Amino acid sequence: MALSLIQDALGLVCGGLVGFSLGLVGGGGSILAVPLMVYVVGLRDPHLAIGTSAAAVALNAGVNLVPHARRGSVIWSSALVFAATGVVGAALGSTLGKAFDGQKLLALFAGLMVVVGGLMLRPRPEGGNHKPQLHAIQIVKLGVAGAATGALSGFFGIGGGFLIVPALMAATDMPILNAVGTSLVSVAAFGVTTAVNYALGGMVDWGVALVFIAGGVAGGMGGAALAHRLAAARGALNRVFAALIFIVAGYVLYRSLRL
Repeated sequence: MALSLIQDALGLVCGGLVGFSLGLVGGGGSILAVPLMVYVVGLRDPHLAIGTSAAAVALNAGVNLVPHARRGSVIWSSALVFAATGVVGAALGSTLGKAFDGQKLLALFAGLMVVVGGLMLRPRPEGGNHKPQLHAIQIVKLGVAGAATGALSGFFGIGGGFLIVPALMAATDMPILNAVGTSLVSVAAFGVTTAVNYALGGMVDWGVALVFIAGGVAGGMGGAALAHRLAAARGALNRVFAALIFIVAGYVLYRSLRL
């Protein structure tokens, strides 16, 4: 009983960190959740941790979407096109990912995260298109980007926010604050798709997932509030986003090379 209570308490704290990350930058959730579940909460099976984190992050992303939507940060037309094609990619990617060693996949993804972080540090024009209008070329861009990031999300067992945010910005020229809010639609959709695929193989611990979700609700509210404060300072949110990418990439690569 004592061990269970300790695990629940650790799950709440870790869930809070994951929710805060999702609310702040729309990413970092499941790439943080998997190592937290394995090394802190105690889920020793990497595939069980991946499936459980996908379920927890999906529901946390859905909850954290609410404050962004209320503030008008979500561009729904872009979100739905991106998520629709991404779900197909996530279904295929998660099926393939279950057959690969999780640590090797994360090591490869850490390199990709460093590249994305570097791109996010590039100077961008101030402002951006706050109300992008969908046209044929933009729909194709969103569809291709959604399918690709969805496949990577499912393959690596992550929410994909690190890729979704810059992909949305590149495809629509929306500001990062809008991209963060809009990305949560896809993070939730990809997570549900991956979680269902893993759950069919008995690779989801629903008790741990629920504890993570409870902690993530509180953390997500704080992260969303801070995101809107940082958005007022030009480039601040971009730098926070990139810094988080580099930190997590370094940790994941370190853990992977040790094993």
